[in-house]
Amino acid sequence: MTTLALALSDLLNDHQTPLETLLDRHFNADYRQRTNGDWTTREQFAEHIKHLRAITNNAEVKVLDELTDGSHYAERHRVVVTKRDQSTVEQEVYVFAQLDSDGKFLSLEEVTLMVQGAEQDRNIGSAR
Repeated sequence: MTTLALALSDLLNDHQTPLETLLDRHFNADYRQRTNGDWTTREQFAEHIKHLRAITNNAEVKVLDELTDGSHYAERHRVVVTKRDQSTVEQEVYVFAQLDSDGKFLSLEEVTLMVQGAEQDRNIGSAR
């Protein structure tokens, strides 16, 4: 079973592995995500991650709470993103997700709260 911290670390910090390989490792082919009320497909999520990889140097994820019950997954984390210009953005993220039978994310719903950062980075959790 994957975890969100592991998935985010791979997606945002492993620039050597092709993005599609990382997506396949952690996310079902039919993956959908809702961030702050807006639904995206796996393809749109991939666009979001490509954008983040282009503007960030690294991301540190600190898990605050994490629960799994069968295919149900809930988690709360803080992520500190260091951008290429060396500015940082810290977000707190609240997640409810569904896992498939292989332990990959099938769907995920999240709400993000900016803790620290510039106003233009407020929607970094869904920027494309």
